[in-house]
Amino acid sequence: MNADDAASGLRIEASGQHSIAAQQIGGNAYTGDVLPAEALFAPERVTAAPGTSNLPAAPLCLGREEELAWLRRVLADQREGAITQSGAVHGLGGIGKSTLALHYAHRYRGDYTLVWWINAASFDEIEASLTDLTQTLIPGWAATSGRGAQVAWAMQWLAWHPGWLLVYDNVENPDDLTPYIGALHQGHHLATSRRTTGWPDSATTLTLGNLDPGDAIRLLCRLVFKDTTPTPRQQADARALVGELGYLPLAIKQAGAYLAQNRGISLEAYRRRLGTKLGKITRGIDAERTIARIWMVTLHALEEDNPLAVEVLHTAAWLAPDDIPHTLLTPPGTDPDDTAEAIGTLAAYSMVTDAGTTLSVHRLVQTVLRFFQETGRAQPPLHVQGRDRAEQAVLHSLAPPPGQDSVTESQWEALTPHLVTLAATTPAGHHNAPLAAACDAAANRLHQQGHTARTIPLLEVILVQREQVLGEAHLQTLQSRNNLATAYESAGDLGRAIPLFEATLAQREQVLGKIHPQTLISRNNLAGAYYQAGDLGRAIPLFEATLAQREQVLGKIHPDTLNSRNDLAGAYQSAGDLGRAIPLFEATLAQCEQVLGETHPQTLQSRNNLAGAYYQAGDLGRAIPLFEATLAQREQVLGETHPQTLQSRNNLAGAREAVEATQHPNTATSATNPNL
Repeated sequence: MNADDAASGLRIEASGQHSIAAQQIGGNAYTGDVLPAEALFAPERVTAAPGTSNLPAAPLCLGREEELAWLRRVLADQREGAITQSGAVHGLGGIGKSTLALHYAHRYRGDYTLVWWINAASFDEIEASLTDLTQTLIPGWAATSGRGAQVAWAMQWLAWHPGWLLVYDNVENPDDLTPYIGALHQGHHLATSRRTTGWPDSATTLTLGNLDPGDAIRLLCRLVFKDTTPTPRQQADARALVGELGYLPLAIKQAGAYLAQNRGISLEAYRRRLGTKLGKITRGIDAERTIARIWMVTLHALEEDNPLAVEVLHTAAWLAPDDIPHTLLTPPGTDPDDTAEAIGTLAAYSMVTDAGTTLSVHRLVQTVLRFFQETGRAQPPLHVQGRDRAEQAVLHSLAPPPGQDSVTESQWEALTPHLVTLAATTPAGHHNAPLAAACDAAANRLHQQGHTARTIPLLEVILVQREQVLGEAHLQTLQSRNNLATAYESAGDLGRAIPLFEATLAQREQVLGKIHPQTLISRNNLAGAYYQAGDLGRAIPLFEATLAQREQVLGKIHPDTLNSRNDLAGAYQSAGDLGRAIPLFEATLAQCEQVLGETHPQTLQSRNNLAGAYYQAGDLGRAIPLFEATLAQREQVLGETHPQTLQSRNNLAGAREAVEATQHPNTATSATNPNL
């Protein structure tokens, strides 16, 4: 992203806030790619084969029958006026949320037309899972279509077809699900999360606890003894061990995997080994301490059996938890077969889940591996070595192959989640200039895709790097600070965005002067943030000052000047001052038509904004023709299904309904509601 130009462009796009009846399309970053014209690929015509799903293998899940019955009751309950029911399972890491959801999906798989497992730790990962759905149902068309079009097609398919189940696993932000739960009503939504609050009102939630002691004993014995009946002594030892493990399902699973691999070690001997480690572990919550104790015992066994497995595990700890390619864990000069063998060993100990070409690591295991330090280790510690290997692996994978100038789009998509995770887990004081450059490139790419909020960890790393290397007031540092503020604003975090915008403006005024173009961009951005916060008392004077200075420095028809004029008009409109808003909108439209052309997207936005102001003023005679013209031009320029085209269609329909309402003999409804 060209930081300041991008921020200015974001402010132009934000002018859509002044249109009436603005409509969002499912929250996806649809780029305007034209959906397939061939009837063969129309979502309503494509059917899923019976049993279509992308479910991982069914897990061993003993007990939890009451919870499974609860899920079935919640999801199958057809209350009046609601077809789709939403369920969420939340609880501590390692408690078995994903296992329960996966067990439900497998048990009732035959009752659904399609079951789709979605990695939902971020909005971007949700979209990636939806593109996988499109690629499964229409692989030929998907291979030649953009990401946005694939997401839009999947959303339309789900809207047309009933009886599906979507499972959103490891939701970090419940708001990420709102576009899907709110827009898709033909099937069931089930989410797992550590979050206990912030869920939509329609989502009934279940707080999952540890296993019942009896179920915990049966699970451990099943893992260790398979189909053999344990002796009374073994039952007693199992009871003592699961109590030591706090009845935490993940801990029991990993302990069972260790004992199954090392049959010469009894349950009691294993429990004693755990006890010897207890005093050395003081940090973290109970679950982290429990996993750390198990990890130490397992790690010592792995170091003797397969040292490469230990390296692979510590490397994977710093990457995104899901879909880690085997190739990313195979450094140059390492035999891929050796890596595959190491991964197989880790899977046997239940430290990872192996899918053949990719693997996943439980988030709680990653947390322990990243921060736990065992005393007496040689320097650098294993977690530091793992961090270094993870960084080098990602940077090596981002290097263009021989004879190519850049990596492919698919490589970027596969590696970006791992870059984001590395950025988000950067230790204090740690710097890697090539990694910061890669973060910058990834942030540019995500911003261009409309995922500006996802760039926050990347931009935080870049800003710290530039502050350390270039200084607080260097132009590139100020650019990074502006970018990060813009990302915070995009994420709705105005509490962090506004102070950064204020600091950037003050520093640019000091370094560049009060009327430098970049200073004016900062002033306009700060005004926009005040506007988003509802503080028109501070926003309007800043917008007025920025417009006057841009007219003086850049001229009356510079694109940034047009941007400022539009923003000020919108602020006047929000303040209810249509007497000053409408002339500014009219002037902006005339100048956009002159400078940019009749069908430029910014011109179309200006036309839509002016129509919205006429509508708010009750002047439907001038509003409707402008809405009609904007709709026709957006259909031609952007396509029938572009979000702004749909916004225009909605606006025109609202204005026409207002006309009909005013003509009805029994109504006294005013046509001046801007939020129709």
